[in-house]
This record gives sequence, C-alpha cells and structure tokens, in this order.
Amino acid sequence: MEHLLTEEQRAIRDLARMIAEEKVKPIRAKYDEEGTFPWDIVREMAKVDLFRVCVPVAYDGLVETGLGITNMCIVTEELSKACAGIALAFAGTALGAFPILLYGTEEQKQKYLPPMAAGEKLAAFGLTESMAGSDAGSLRTTARRDGDHYILNGTKVFITNGGEADIYTTVALTQPEKGARGASCFIIEKGTPGFSFGKKENKMGIRASVTSELVFENARVPVANLLGREGQGFIVAMRTFDLSRPGVAAQALGIAEGALEETLKYAHQRHQFGKSILSFQGVQWMLADMATQIEATRALIYGLADRMDKGDTKDIGHLSAMAKVFASDTAMKVTTDAVQLLGGYGYMTEYPVEKMMRDAKITQIYEGTNQIQRNVIGSQLVRDAAKLAR
Repeated sequence: MEHLLTEEQRAIRDLARMIAEEKVKPIRAKYDEEGTFPWDIVREMAKVDLFRVCVPVAYDGLVETGLGITNMCIVTEELSKACAGIALAFAGTALGAFPILLYGTEEQKQKYLPPMAAGEKLAAFGLTESMAGSDAGSLRTTARRDGDHYILNGTKVFITNGGEADIYTTVALTQPEKGARGASCFIIEKGTPGFSFGKKENKMGIRASVTSELVFENARVPVANLLGREGQGFIVAMRTFDLSRPGVAAQALGIAEGALEETLKYAHQRHQFGKSILSFQGVQWMLADMATQIEATRALIYGLADRMDKGDTKDIGHLSAMAKVFASDTAMKVTTDAVQLLGGYGYMTEYPVEKMMRDAKITQIYEGTNQIQRNVIGSQLVRDAAKLAR
C-alpha cells in the first residue's frame, strides 16, 4: 500500500518502526511477564511526536486535513509488530481522543487535545460495564444533574489505559428510563473527587497494557465537560467505534506481520532431514497463505482509512466492522500457524510467537466482538437487499 502514503506518512511509519525495533523489541518479554505499563516507551513515543499524528494542527497535532485515521493505523501497525500491548498506550489514547475530536466544543478541544498530542497526558474511553458489553444499551452508570455539575455513580470494567490515563471520555445515563437514548458522554479527569480505580486485570495477552475498573462514587463532573448534548452518548460511542475499529484492525495486522517475520527467520535457520524447513512445500504453502491473508488485510484497512481521511464517512459502519473482523481473524489464524510451524519452540516463551498468539485473541473480542461485527455487516446487507428488491 506504499502508493497510498504521503511523504509525511512514510516518515511517521519510519519513526514508529524505529521505536518498535530499537525500544520495544528488547523489552517486550519483560513487560509481558511483569504486566507493567510501559511509561519509558510512552516517553520515547512522545519525543518523536507519535502522539501528534491523530490530532489536528489547530491543537498542536500533525493532521492538516482529514481525521488522521491512516496515521493512527500506521503507528499502531508498526508498534504492534513488536508488541501489541505496548502499542495500546498509543492506540488507547487515540480511542479516548475520538469523542473529543468528533463532538467536543472548541474550548474542550483547546483544553484537552494539546496535552494528548504532546504525550503528556494519555486518554481512555469508558463504555463497558459488567452487565453491558456487547449490549451497550444495558448501561447502569448514572449521571444526575446537580446545578453546574453531574453526579456520577457506577463502575466501568476492562478499560484500556485505566488508572494510567489522565483523561477519560465516559458514557453514563442521564435519563435511565430511556435506556440507550438516555445516555450521555462526559470528559472526566483523573483526580476528580469521587473518581477512583478498581481492580487491575491479570490478562492472557496484551499484558503490557493496563486494563482496570473505573469507579464513580458521587463523582462531581462539571456540566462544561458534557460532550455533545444530553442523550447523545450512545451515538458518540458508536460513531467513535466506527472510526476507531480500523485501529484495532491495524493492531491485528501488526501482530500477524510480526508473527510471519519471526516464522520466516526461524524456518530459514531450522534444518530437518538435512535441509532448511523453508524448502518443504508444505511449509511454503502455509507461509504463502499467511502472507496472502496479511496483504488482503492491509488493503482492506488502508483503503478504508484513506476513504475516511478524504471525508467519506457516511455509512461506513459495516466497512469498519469488515476491517476489524477480517484483520483479527487473520491475526488469530496467522499466529496459530506461526506457533505450529515453530513446533515445540513456538510453544515456549523463548520465541515471541506464543505471545503474539495470546495477544491476537483480544482483537477478536474488544471494541465489539466479531460476532457483533458480523451482525453489523449482516444488517447492512439486509438493508441493501431491501433496496434491490424495490
């Protein structure tokens, strides 16, 4: 997809690749084992302005036109080749920033986006609850108006960057009797009275990314921190996911690419029956399928990202779902095959493909499970069929 990238985007890719190769790869196993947040890598990313690539120039970013979706995908892909967990410090901040970019007032954008662009403050997005995962309409966190503030009560779970981020875009019910139509979105700052962090999850994969609960106990949030209008929260969330899912797809793409690279190196060096296993047709066929699936994934992601950046974002929900489904299924298939091709070594932590296989699984789950994504795609096809039948 080289022809789609501008000179600036190639420079962004090269910077992200440098950070991945020189800073992330040497320490990825350590962070995976410890399950600690990579603040040292965050600072390295900030030094080379990677956090600016999704933020408009007006707010100290690098995006002159469009939404910066292609930029987001480039950085996420390159970092995820080395470590998908560490990549989430960047990608999770982009997710938390999208509601502000899409629905924030000028005052809100001027206040919150520049420190994100500088990498001084990370962001997170709070939607999921224990009883509201795929069924986002079952939210229970409430926000009651009290003069110039809203009083929030409830708990969010599985929040990427939870506890580490300073800025949280969070959905809560301002009119619980209306269900999803009564949800609103707020910007909540770390340190807000009544806002704390609960359980830090111990995960199978992406262990270098912190995943925590957000706890609201009569948390007082200024009315000025409402994003959009009351009752618009569900729309904010769905619109955010439409734009962010190519980022999940790019993460999955990076994982798959990293696994293929490791497999090619191993297959070239590994000898059985007197020759490199790379010379065996059965191995070549598996590698050929892996490479083909990766290239198809790349085309789908960057074609969609380019379309979004050109302003064509109408009715893209099903396309965003397709990118996420295809990329994450590819990541799971490619990493599974990588472990198989490395044999016993692939199952050992000495080689990174077992980590990549663990990391790949979450891309089929978060920001909407792949079953939910297929529902989104199917619903669009039903609408298309009805139009054709007229």
